[in-house]
Amino acid sequence: MERNRLLIVDDETVIRDGLRRILERESYTVETCSSGFQAIEIMQQREFDLIITDLKMPGMSGMEVLKSVRTLQPNTPVILITGYASIDTAVEAMKNGASDYISKPFAPDILLEKVLNALNQRCMYVEDASLKDEVSLHHGFHQFIGESKEMQKVYHRIKLVAATNSTVLITGESGTGKELAARAIHDNSPRKEHPFVAVDCSSLAETLLESELFGHVKGSFTGAIQTKTGLFKVADGGTLFLDEVSNISISTQAKLLRVLQERKITPIGGTQLVPIDIHLVAATNKNLKTMVHEGLFREDLFFRLNIIPIELPPLRDRKQDIPILIRHFLKKYTAEIGKEIRGVAPDVMSFLENHSFPGNVRELENMIERAVVLAEGDIIRNEDLELWDSNDTKPLCLIERVPMNVEELKEMKRHIRDHAMESLEGVFVRNALERNGWNVTKAAEETGILRPNFQGMMKKLGISARGEH
Repeated sequence: MERNRLLIVDDETVIRDGLRRILERESYTVETCSSGFQAIEIMQQREFDLIITDLKMPGMSGMEVLKSVRTLQPNTPVILITGYASIDTAVEAMKNGASDYISKPFAPDILLEKVLNALNQRCMYVEDASLKDEVSLHHGFHQFIGESKEMQKVYHRIKLVAATNSTVLITGESGTGKELAARAIHDNSPRKEHPFVAVDCSSLAETLLESELFGHVKGSFTGAIQTKTGLFKVADGGTLFLDEVSNISISTQAKLLRVLQERKITPIGGTQLVPIDIHLVAATNKNLKTMVHEGLFREDLFFRLNIIPIELPPLRDRKQDIPILIRHFLKKYTAEIGKEIRGVAPDVMSFLENHSFPGNVRELENMIERAVVLAEGDIIRNEDLELWDSNDTKPLCLIERVPMNVEELKEMKRHIRDHAMESLEGVFVRNALERNGWNVTKAAEETGILRPNFQGMMKKLGISARGEH
């Protein structure tokens, strides 16, 4: 029989070691850690049958750990340890979902009794859940399209986190739908009748971003001709979505960390702390752990943001959803444009199902919209994709990879016909922008093109800095 796995969270070594010895003597498998942040990282990797956490810890309290457990591992009971034994503490803990609490110092037999009761309680939860009929996890996510197991995991995590106030970090490549995930969290939460406010952190300079987020007092800086309410306050009662949070400067990161800890803001030029009530959801297509190691992102802010992670899979990892997405986008754009198109030709479907889609769902949507506009019949054919080789026999993407720099682009352009050149340039520019979070300067530098020339290509192709065309 598999032994029950327990996690002990306590900043005091003596308590951790003492609990481990008592519980291992009873044949429990025990892991320990010294902080709530470490506990959350461990829970993201392994499941536990019971978690025992101290109530008072620096950085993250046991009550915050409890709330995270309710989302990450909802069937796992939690016992809180407190040195501040009182009825009020016990009542608050139980209201927040704790299975039980125990006060220091505690007798081993009392501890073991509470552990056994909590584990029995978990068994009843699991059995009860298995008796309930399965409800479609796709319910309530009409803007998300996909039935793959990868997307089912995403729907499940969104439903769990939507009922909480735990900070969420959504990760995934450009075009995977990070803002859709944030909106789904909001739409399925008790805050859905309140504002959903989205901020693109990559589109504003540091000073402007701080003014947007925190607001400012009239006359606090040049151009502050009137008092401005910050978006933290605009989103009060609702959800604030910080897109591309990796682009926030170190100094602004420090201010954001303080807001997350205190749940209060100070407008630029102001002196009064303003309380806020928001559910914060952040997103990035960068690896924040790598940025932490490189000194580009604060570790303490990363831990604060990464309470509940949601990773959106790239389209190449959920190819069974491609036909469903194609049908959805065909229906959407035939209705908008006023055409009657029954579907796509078999070779087009085969191509799309085998394409790597570096731009993910956004790239597929753009391709279908373009094909619907250009199609002259009631079936989407290869020529409607406008991705052809020099012999007009195969889509360009099947025979060549997307060029990564200006030299590769020049070489590939020598081998294709004029009518395909604009399509190739469009793929080149869009992919460069996608890789660099739609930052024009970075995309130009990466591809070896002067920024004005890169902007000229974008203008010719009808591509804006926000990815619309």
